[in-house]
Amino acid sequence: MSYARSAWPLLAVASVIAFAGCTADAAYAPRPVSGDTPAGDAVELAEGGHDGAIEELPSIVQRVLEESGVPGAAVAVVEGDELLFADGFGVKVIGGDEPIDKETVFQIASMSKPIGATVVATQVDAGVVDWNTPAAPLLPGFALSDQWVTEHVTIGDLYAHRSGLPTAAGDDLEDIGYGRDEVLQRLRFEPLDPFRITYNYANFGMTTGAQAVANAAGVDWETLSEQELYEPLGMDSTSSRYEDFVARDDRATLHALVDGTFQPLYERDPDAQSPAGGVSSSVVDIAKWMSLIIGEGTSAGTDLIDPDALTPAISAEVVSGHPPFPGRAGMYGYGFNVGSQPSGRVTLSHSGAFTLGAATNFQIVPELGLGVVALTNAGPVGAAEAIVAEFLDRVQFGESTRDWYPAYHAALEHYYAPAGDLADATAPADPAVSAPLGQFAGTWTNEYFGDAVVELDGDTLSVRLGPDGGYAFELEHWDGNTFAFVPTGENAPYGSRSSATFELGGGAGDDRMTLQFFDANGLGTWTR
Repeated sequence: MSYARSAWPLLAVASVIAFAGCTADAAYAPRPVSGDTPAGDAVELAEGGHDGAIEELPSIVQRVLEESGVPGAAVAVVEGDELLFADGFGVKVIGGDEPIDKETVFQIASMSKPIGATVVATQVDAGVVDWNTPAAPLLPGFALSDQWVTEHVTIGDLYAHRSGLPTAAGDDLEDIGYGRDEVLQRLRFEPLDPFRITYNYANFGMTTGAQAVANAAGVDWETLSEQELYEPLGMDSTSSRYEDFVARDDRATLHALVDGTFQPLYERDPDAQSPAGGVSSSVVDIAKWMSLIIGEGTSAGTDLIDPDALTPAISAEVVSGHPPFPGRAGMYGYGFNVGSQPSGRVTLSHSGAFTLGAATNFQIVPELGLGVVALTNAGPVGAAEAIVAEFLDRVQFGESTRDWYPAYHAALEHYYAPAGDLADATAPADPAVSAPLGQFAGTWTNEYFGDAVVELDGDTLSVRLGPDGGYAFELEHWDGNTFAFVPTGENAPYGSRSSATFELGGGAGDDRMTLQFFDANGLGTWTR
């Protein structure tokens, strides 16, 4: 889909923030209960809620997996530097017998964003960059469509999704095969929304910020992450390289939701957007990272990041979601969602997902020194968020405040809505005849997407896109000079179908081909 779905594009913000940041309804209004005295405006903790939540966590996970159909999950809980719980549930591959354990490595998708922000904080601490450092001077040839914004956009702006780049900018280029460098160079063609007052979740906007930091440090992003965060914390199963993930024996398989059932159909190489969605890790390793955040840059007695460098990332920097009624707005820091629990306690969080088959969530409640993470090997249906939310409910209230899985599941269903203007359309019963098919064949040009090659083989028209022509699809006649095609990839859920419309003007440069699936930002027209 051209709407941002890869690496959990709006879900981490729109859905998780909506739940974590909105006011509870009257039936589940927070109420004072006996227990520890809270700080500030938070309600008191339920007596025995902490230990009871840990005890009930396995049954919570098993119930959510059974209800959702998700094949497997791993969950961990930390309190300060102490690992309170870590275990695996279910299987790595549906129908198989290899169990998931606490060391199983998952692709964590957009949970990569707060981890990457932590890497940036190490470089802020080291004086290599600052959150307010302009990005363009660190990125040779980089530009956005507005020169003033190009000169002023900072690393922090890119990490807060407030650069003005549209939602999912560059995801469509990744879908058709472009690598990171080429995607970042082509962002100059994207239209911009108002700078610093517009929040648009953009994987490649954040990746731009990360690449600027890596360039300033004089090392590639993947190595920087390894040297500055993973190795010092002992995150031995964590990597920002896809090849490292596929080389691991103990790893989870992706499961996509197709026709209502999860199936192990796809692989997802997110290296192009690695800082925003390319980390793979285990819950044991994520627990070490959560302890670092809880410790304000200190882990196991070791000062890794100065709090002054980390605090901006975990502070609210931009409004990410305006409530449809009077209530709390969603907020985003630098790579972190910053919200609050129904108890009134601040929470740091992020979800991650690939519709091709992964979904993850963590929440940290700094006031409690508590962090919980759930990693799953299936597409986003709300399972990871429900596990985390119910656990935190039971810690704070001694019981669940609502049935979380149906609530999250309903909020995420739109991520499986077929994309494209013809997805739900019925073909004309008496379509107009098209021009002779040979007239559509040839090479069509587009500054943003690059060339499209339209080929005729017998009576079949096909289109090849991307740097090597590897993204290919056939055209089926629809009506006149309009054809239908089925897009594929992370952003095209099952059932997607789009139009390809040709306008043959007869003169040089007058011929146009518009692929509606690729036209979300007005960039989907090729000329010949």
